[in-house]
Amino acid sequence: MARKPASPKAEKPAAGAPPADSRKAVVDALFNLAAARPWDEIELGDIAAEAGVSLATLRNLFPSKLAILGGLTRIVDDAVLAGQSDDLAEESYRERTFDIVMRRLDALAPYKAGLRRVMPALRRDPLALAALNRGAVNSWRYMLASAGIPTEDALGGVRVQGAVLLMARVADVWLDDDEPELSRTMARLDRELKTASWVMSRAEDIHRLTAPLRGLARAFCGVRPRVRRRERGADGRRDEDNEDFAPAI
Repeated sequence: MARKPASPKAEKPAAGAPPADSRKAVVDALFNLAAARPWDEIELGDIAAEAGVSLATLRNLFPSKLAILGGLTRIVDDAVLAGQSDDLAEESYRERTFDIVMRRLDALAPYKAGLRRVMPALRRDPLALAALNRGAVNSWRYMLASAGIPTEDALGGVRVQGAVLLMARVADVWLDDDEPELSRTMARLDRELKTASWVMSRAEDIHRLTAPLRGLARAFCGVRPRVRRRERGADGRRDEDNEDFAPAI
């Protein structure tokens, strides 16, 4: 599955945003330290010193170590989105997803040594994993959108979360794959894409088959019971027999 390079498009930074090179310097500093030290031993002061910035500047750039990991996600997102092209527009969703994953791994390559030590530590922290998953979902929503894959329809959430899981499984192999051709990584990616295609096909079938039931449920839930007023009889008393009325709530 060939990947075609695309020329990146330069964009002006948003007004008031911190310099991109400062953010990248901090991300690079964290992963330089992570390549040599356990994750739990890296302090914010260490990161600031390694990046050549003050703690105040670091605080303005990132509120926490976990946020710096999110900064890496942004760097990778920017690299993939800047390299977006229409070369694969006519290809299948599977081919387009293959291309995105491989370009993300290319962008992550300079941080590989640090990621090898960081990821095992993060897997022992459920809260950190949950936070990283939220960031990954946001990231992959844009990745799939860049490939023209729907993310906002009824099954969009399934596609996005599925892509996050696929990337995580492929990255596990990639971290231990030192071959220049990344043959093990690409083989795992190919298997994961086959599985994902099968799962999405079944999900689409279920969604289509249950459409009448969802329509019936919406119709049922949208019908309000008809309420009749109590009417007074000729003697001025309310007639309580055979009446429908709404009780007080």
